[in-house]
Amino acid sequence: MTTSSFLIVDLPCDMALQAAKKKLLQGGLRALQTFDLHTARHTQQDCPCPHHGTADCDCQMVVLMVYGESAEPVPLILHGSDGQTRFSIADDPSQRIDKKLVASIKEALDIRAAVSV
Repeated sequence: MTTSSFLIVDLPCDMALQAAKKKLLQGGLRALQTFDLHTARHTQQDCPCPHHGTADCDCQMVVLMVYGESAEPVPLILHGSDGQTRFSIADDPSQRIDKKLVASIKEALDIRAAVSV
């Protein structure tokens, strides 16, 4: 599976997540959150951040499964650290993603870039 960031915003991940959910909904898309790093890390006693090396950091990763008209969702990954959030689409060569849905996601998030995935 490959990912590449297509959008970086100067917002902490929790704020970027709320804004993204709102924009996706306004764009006629449904987003189902399937992973939250903070929740996963709470199950571990000693889980230091691999990026910062400390337990107290602002790293966060959230995975949204974004649904449009097609039956198959597109995985949207938000990775936040140091007050910024990077958005990327997970692309697994064994599963074809709906390029129209990818374009709809980028449009909903105000990205006018050509679809390259």
